[in-house]
Amino acid sequence: MSLRLTARQRIVALTGALLAGSGVVFGAFGAHALRARLDAEGLGAWETAVLYQLVHGLALLAMAALAPAAPRGHWLDRAALALALGTLLFSGSIYALSLGAPGWLGPVTPIGGVLLILGWLGAVLALIGGHAPRRV
Repeated sequence: MSLRLTARQRIVALTGALLAGSGVVFGAFGAHALRARLDAEGLGAWETAVLYQLVHGLALLAMAALAPAAPRGHWLDRAALALALGTLLFSGSIYALSLGAPGWLGPVTPIGGVLLILGWLGAVLALIGGHAPRRV
């Protein structure tokens, strides 16, 4: 038996599952392979990135479950996109910086953070019944 999901639900759920699953992998990698390579600050940053990735992966799974109640083009769609992109930018940039990426990547982290905030705002708007602006 397979889950009966619309294409958009499947994409959001798959993204959430991939983020959460890879978050576990990155967490284990940090705890075992990087323990000797990173100092306490670096490990702390890595753990923060893992936490945010796991939380937002689970949030995307929840959004996929809520999607049947929201019309296409609703705030929920925009919120899911913002959370997915925000997680990739936020956690991804922290992972890269922890592993020695160039410092110019640093400003990507707060851009990801802003997208995460916007994603949660979109979720709030979806839950209170707001409708996303229509494209012209």
